[in-house]
Amino acid sequence: MNEHAPIDHAKLAESMPLEDINVSDPKLYQQDVWMHYFDRLRRDAPVHYCKDSPIGPFWSISKYKDIVSVEVNHKAFSSSSTFGGITLRDRTGDLELPMFIAMDQPKHDEQRKIVQPIVSPANLAKFEGLIRSRIQNTLDSLPRGEAFDWVDKVSIELTGQMLATLFDFPFEQRRKLT
Repeated sequence: MNEHAPIDHAKLAESMPLEDINVSDPKLYQQDVWMHYFDRLRRDAPVHYCKDSPIGPFWSISKYKDIVSVEVNHKAFSSSSTFGGITLRDRTGDLELPMFIAMDQPKHDEQRKIVQPIVSPANLAKFEGLIRSRIQNTLDSLPRGEAFDWVDKVSIELTGQMLATLFDFPFEQRRKLT
């Protein structure tokens, strides 16, 4: 058997035991084969528990109606870090800073009402030119021909720039916002 023969992920996704499917495996996305595993989960286990992964156990909800049901049922499905949270990261001790995205009702709605006017489509449309310019400048500044940290150089940088602008935060301190 050839060790380097390409893997037929369509067949593998269909034949492997459901409990072995781990859609958090980055190789599935690097190789652009993730869809075979989600097709299988949507058909055979739309609510799927992966008990063993490098990031820890997690649930995958893979059908739209189920996702909506989970999203609106805050009593049964919590985003709070108290119950495991929704972020995949290393934890530092018991330090859990409050995050808007990881809040449950009613606190989530209270926070959302505060920022909603700032991030409304009409308000964001005013920033279209600035957003495009910042994206272009950020992408143009990326190193060529060498590896770099996309999250740091692009995601965090652009997010910090826009949050500082939207919330009138000192631009030079924007990294404190992410």
